[in-house]
Amino acid sequence: MNFTDNISGIIDEIELEKTYDKSIIKFRFLDEISYYEKQRDHTKKYYNAFRFIVTTGSILLPAVLSMGQMDPTKLPKNFDMISFWTSWVISLMVTASNGFLQLFSLDKNYFAYSMVVEQLKTEGWQYFGLSGKYEDYESHQEAYKVFSKSIESIKRKQVEQEFSNGKGEGKKKKFDFKGEMKKFSEEQNINIIPPIEMIQSIPTLKTLQEEIKEKVVGEIKEKVVGEIKEKVVGEIKEKVVGENITIEINDS
Repeated sequence: MNFTDNISGIIDEIELEKTYDKSIIKFRFLDEISYYEKQRDHTKKYYNAFRFIVTTGSILLPAVLSMGQMDPTKLPKNFDMISFWTSWVISLMVTASNGFLQLFSLDKNYFAYSMVVEQLKTEGWQYFGLSGKYEDYESHQEAYKVFSKSIESIKRKQVEQEFSNGKGEGKKKKFDFKGEMKKFSEEQNINIIPPIEMIQSIPTLKTLQEEIKEKVVGEIKEKVVGEIKEKVVGEIKEKVVGENITIEINDS
């Protein structure tokens, strides 16, 4: 017996004021679970089949190609032709299977259907047992509206997700050249260009010229001043010495 058959008896036993409320639960809640379980199982078959081909082919292809590296004398006759067509078939099957997985979004659909089934079942068990979010309600009748609203919310989110996936897959993404260039420039700026503090600390050509000029001028000034100083001191000494000699002669 499946989940629907087991829950049908429980629904018949719960106490609700209006008889058609039980019919609504059966036709809306149980039918949704049955529908998504079928969708999940149907998608699961193709998903597992294509994934099996991709995984097995990815393992066999390198093995077949590596066999061609053996000594040709030890290989069977026409092994090159056999390995070529074998590799071609395996590559084609792997590529096609992976393409079908992406085209029909089998992985996303399988996970989405599995999730919605478990969410519906969890919501149902909490409602029937008056536990979880329904533990504050004294009867199933009081929690009926909240339960119905929760079921519809789960269904609506699933439908929105299906349509959003279809819309995203139907439209081809246009290559944004400016955006890609901007992104590339930002990455280059992050990885290559140094921080602003480092840039500011690097002297510019003008600064270097000014520093060299100041250094040269300072050295010239010091040299000229030193020469002038030595010359002046020498002249003064000569003059003083000459005057002393003249004074001594006069005195004598």
